[in-house]
Amino acid sequence: MAGILYIVPTPIGNLDDMTFRAIQCLKEVDLILAEDTRTSAKLLRHFEISTPMKANHMHNEHQKSAQYVEQILAGHNVALISDAGTPAVSDPGFLMVREALQAGIEVICLPGATALIPALVVSGLPAHNFSFEGFLPPKKGRQTRLKKLAEEERTIIFYESPHRIQRTLRDLMEHFGEERPASLSREISKKFEETRRGTLSELSASCESHPPKGELVLCVGGKA
Repeated sequence: MAGILYIVPTPIGNLDDMTFRAIQCLKEVDLILAEDTRTSAKLLRHFEISTPMKANHMHNEHQKSAQYVEQILAGHNVALISDAGTPAVSDPGFLMVREALQAGIEVICLPGATALIPALVVSGLPAHNFSFEGFLPPKKGRQTRLKKLAEEERTIIFYESPHRIQRTLRDLMEHFGEERPASLSREISKKFEETRRGTLSELSASCESHPPKGELVLCVGGKA
């Protein structure tokens, strides 16, 4: 009988966000696939998890997925984790899930930590209907994507890095207008968690005077 592929979210900041079910799952599976084994080793030590671990990241998942699928088909239960948050959401994991499903393997995703939902909820923007865009293309396709998103009526959520946030805000102001409401959350679930709210222009000025650090989630109001 084939095993099961478990998708297990891990904390994005506070280790107390790890669920009891996630800990138990990681202890009981036969193998853990981790985005970065060095990063995940710290998490496993903290929760006294001794399950064997192998790497599954953006540079090897095309080559390794088939091998891991064979192990699951042979009866091994496997858990997939990323460095932080829920795998396959702007992180490695999609290819592994797709190949497992194509092979007829049961895939179970545990609920848990993710940055986009807390950022959306505290943004003050409509949260009943939204579009998650992840990271914008850095070059090819960026302007085309922004032109399409300028007509989006739902709240739009982006992931961004500190060194690119000013460029992204400038691009958004160019396509969306300077007065579009937005919020910028950083370091969600960490010690220095912060959310700035205002127009795109106001957020740009804030980032200019006080450059943000850490992981960023940008929420932008839809077209009125």
